[in-house]
Amino acid sequence: MKKIILFFSAIFLSVIAFSQSGYFYVSGKVIDADTKAPMQSASVFAQNTTIGTPTDAQGNFTLQLPNGGYDLVVTFTDYTTEIKRVSSSDTSNRNIVIEIKQKDKAMEAVAIVSSSEVKDGWARYGYFFIDNFIGKTLFSSDCHLLNPEVLKFYFSKKLNRLKVRASAPVEIRNDALGYKIKYELDSFTYNYGTQTTLFTGYPLFEEMKATDDTQQKRWNVNRLQAYNGSILHFMRSVYNKTLKDEGFEIQFIVNNDGRDTAIKVKDFYGALNYNKDDSIQTVEIKPNQQNVAIIYGNEQPEKNYLEEVDNNAPEKYQLSVISVAHPITIEQNGYFYDQDDITITGYWTWEKVGDMVPYDYMPQ
Repeated sequence: MKKIILFFSAIFLSVIAFSQSGYFYVSGKVIDADTKAPMQSASVFAQNTTIGTPTDAQGNFTLQLPNGGYDLVVTFTDYTTEIKRVSSSDTSNRNIVIEIKQKDKAMEAVAIVSSSEVKDGWARYGYFFIDNFIGKTLFSSDCHLLNPEVLKFYFSKKLNRLKVRASAPVEIRNDALGYKIKYELDSFTYNYGTQTTLFTGYPLFEEMKATDDTQQKRWNVNRLQAYNGSILHFMRSVYNKTLKDEGFEIQFIVNNDGRDTAIKVKDFYGALNYNKDDSIQTVEIKPNQQNVAIIYGNEQPEKNYLEEVDNNAPEKYQLSVISVAHPITIEQNGYFYDQDDITITGYWTWEKVGDMVPYDYMPQ
């Protein structure tokens, strides 16, 4: 059984104006950290959404976002990526000034000094990367990597580890869900010794235009299926206290004498120490046990998952496990932080980029 662990990037700070209409605005200016000159055509977007914009000639930008929380991502060629956490609950003014720095090529070289670039990297590792980044689900099989030339592959014999870097956003067309994705790949590593995959980054979605009503209906059905049982669906269900109604159950995993034992939980929200702050519209959870099993009973796991990843997994429901190191804060749109405080194993690691829907997706 392969063990796949995903860590999620987390970020800090934010400045936002609150709107009573269900939306809020983020606005500001992007400048060069050294010269203080405005950066025209920098990309500013809310991570894992369909919402983004380039800066104008003065470096200014404005985004309208559905209420909730997001990671605001700023990118520019040959500059480091800057991230800020933003939320509709923050009443600060909109005049954010974001400074971005030019990349230090020398430092980048040092970061990969222990690895050797594989000259025929795509030929040797391309399909392996697709399987472990886009995925091997039914929806993933209908995805297409549009710019494989931006990928560089590095292998460390000492660490027995594959590392993949990208010189530009990784572009993916998802014909199953009707999205084009530009993924700012922060890092991708695979450890052959432990058989673990770790990747982090910042995706921006674009809805594709359907050729007819039939295609749009198929996309809508597939998006709903991808959303159902996902970690986004789970976090929204926790926030709204609708876990049981949405098909979720939680159990605690406790280790007794080297064996993991599942303990059923009667009061989900008491066991999670659910605490809602109505003043800022967030929910904090801190499970009584660190390891929490998430059972989604409304869908069965895909056949390929049972055959290729875990042939001992239950066949009638999807089972994922989260390990929570510190309290987690959930925004009303399902965004949660700090995301690097959660380790995920089980079915959620099977569903990778090919099964992602954006934070601004709402089931129809």
